[in-house]
Amino acid sequence: MARKGKKRSNREVRNSAGEDASQASPGRSKLDGRSFLYVGGRDCQVAHLRQICSNFGAELIHHDGGLREAVSRIDTVLPSVDCVFCPIDCISHDACLRVKTGCKKFGKAFIPLRNGSKSSLERALQTMNERDNSR
Repeated sequence: MARKGKKRSNREVRNSAGEDASQASPGRSKLDGRSFLYVGGRDCQVAHLRQICSNFGAELIHHDGGLREAVSRIDTVLPSVDCVFCPIDCISHDACLRVKTGCKKFGKAFIPLRNGSKSSLERALQTMNERDNSR
């Protein structure tokens, strides 16, 4: 059987599904105006991660975990954010310990992510949003 129309790639299907999900509930995000720090991860994904946060109405601040930026800068950024995400597969031990210690000190939420994928951050934000909406 021949299919009519153009076959879409997996990436196109995923992207359109993500757009549909973000457009399905405009203005309903409880994350509007919140600021998150993302420490570690892959530099090539930072723009994508920022866009994901933006879809939820939030701002993402990125720190590379000590590759080029001083790890001590984490301490200066922590007071201004609501929550910190760390992908445990793409962060140095020193940066991770600094973040955990700083989160305790400043009373910030620390959310370790299974990996540095875009979907991992998106799932965490979706969970936060659903939890906040249920309150």
